[in-house]
This record gives sequence, C-alpha cells and structure tokens, in this order.
Amino acid sequence: MGIRFILMVNKQGQTRLAQYYEYLTLEERRALEGEIVRKCLACNEQQCSFVEHRNYKIVYRRYASLFFLVGVDNDEVNFSIKSIF
Repeated sequence: MGIRFILMVNKQGQTRLAQYYEYLTLEERRALEGEIVRKCLACNEQQCSFVEHRNYKIVYRRYASLFFLVGVDNDEVNFSIKSIF
C-alpha cells in the first residue's frame, strides 16, 4: 500500500517527528521506533541505506544531525523492483 510511516530522529535517537499512515498503538510505535532507530544509528555511512525490519523496508538518510526514515511495505518494494526489470 505504500508508505507506512515517516520518522525524523536526531543523532541521540530522540524522535523529532513521527507520522504514521496505519494504526499502531502507542506501545507498538515506541517499540518500533526504538528498534529501527538503533539499527539505523549503528550503520556507518559506507553501508546501504536500506534496512529490512519486520514486514517493513526502511529507507533512511542522514542529513546534518538528523536521520530521515521512511517505512514502506516489504512486499511492495519487491514488486516494484521486479516490474522495472
């Protein structure tokens, strides 16, 4: 279905902006954000900007002291790539 959430996080791991396009409880959101942020902050700049987590594919980019993270459906990304080739 497309984009599931957008997060903006600083280098300390504090969420500055969170927008969800599907319903998740507050506890689910906190757990998801914590897991994803830890994964993305642990990666260095030479690694790929795509991370798979649960049933999401996370695309992230660091700009200055902020990380921009976008979560999309894992199945949709695979379908889009296959339809291109």
